Amino acid sequence: MKFPFRRALAAGVLFVSFAFPHPAAAQSVAGPWEGTVVVDSMTIPFRIDITGKANKLEAAFINGDERVTSSRGMQVKDAVELDFDQYAETLRGNLEGGRLKGIIAGKFGPGPRSDLPFEAHRYVPEPNPPAGTVPEIAGLWEIEVKSPKGEDAWRFIVRQTGADVSAAILRVDGDTGALTGRFRDGKFTLSHFSGERPYLLEAALQSDGSLAITLHDHTGVRLLAAYRPADARTKGLPEPTDPAQQTRVADATKPFEFSFPDISGRTVSNTDARFLGKVVLVNITGSWCPNCHDEAPFLAQLYDKYRTRGLEIVALDFEEPEQIADLTRLRWFVQHYGIHYTVLVGGDPDGVDKKIPQLIHLNSWPTTVFIGRDGRVKSVHAGFASPASGDFNGRLKAEFSARVEALLAEPVASQ
Repeated sequence: MKFPFRRALAAGVLFVSFAFPHPAAAQSVAGPWEGTVVVDSMTIPFRIDITGKANKLEAAFINGDERVTSSRGMQVKDAVELDFDQYAETLRGNLEGGRLKGIIAGKFGPGPRSDLPFEAHRYVPEPNPPAGTVPEIAGLWEIEVKSPKGEDAWRFIVRQTGADVSAAILRVDGDTGALTGRFRDGKFTLSHFSGERPYLLEAALQSDGSLAITLHDHTGVRLLAAYRPADARTKGLPEPTDPAQQTRVADATKPFEFSFPDISGRTVSNTDARFLGKVVLVNITGSWCPNCHDEAPFLAQLYDKYRTRGLEIVALDFEEPEQIADLTRLRWFVQHYGIHYTVLVGGDPDGVDKKIPQLIHLNSWPTTVFIGRDGRVKSVHAGFASPASGDFNGRLKAEFSARVEALLAEPVASQ
């Protein structure tokens, strides 16, 4: 989506006065900002850093070590526009009295596109609270929950430096991205917003050593309790769901079948010569899916490392109808992450279970299917733990690599 003043600029037409109400030289928008954005009646804190000037602005949403960067940006007088092609979103704002106000336009989850109002001010670090007043909550916790995917527990992974905290909730389908924040008013307040994944979480340490958590997300507000793993076992609470057990194949004796068009429209099938006798990872994904963005760089590296030894990766991509028309966001996805493996377009995410009928309980984005040289499914892994999940990310990468190595070591079946 293009901002109207961009076309006017290209044509050499003067901007109308209502678009840029301040005729004097505008203050540069460059620098760190913090503010709030309203998503589904939730007010979510966010951080964004902006650099450059004029028609060469760059920006990044900041969530701990995570940076979601803009594709392009510009400032004309007091008006600012920043495009984030990875989520087909645009931030549009005006500087007003030293504050930046406007909307973030895009498609945030299911339903039509929408405009999210935001307001931001220059970032100023908070002073540290008095020594000894901040409780220690760093480490691993388990959140008791009943999720639509059948989970009884999520992992809550916390890193802490004084009053500053970075954390992630790791579910069977992946994590929340980095939730960041500080201790204030007797509780830890953390949030995440990167153009996607809006979360607000409050955690207060209780006298029994548990955490009382208030989680605001797209489902509403939930009051949850978190325990250290040993305490969770003592209470008889189930462990978090094993991602390797979430989805299974209906009949492991049959070859795994797929047949979909690639980005250019040419149909690609599992029976094509390029896949015969190869180890194949079928990755069920979508460019709308934040956890799929987390996984894509790793799969690209895995393919480049093992392709000469017989590995093929096939992404079965499912997009909303408005994206299927031109695949703009998917093309960005492929280019940005340096994807050299096969990418096929499966259609609408709502129809994924009908288009991939060989998998049972397929409800996680992404899901990766490991297929041996004989064309049969050897294992299925739901979700992806991003770097925000700390050691779980490293373990998952090592596990994927080990599975690929083991499958590549198997002999090629005679044809």
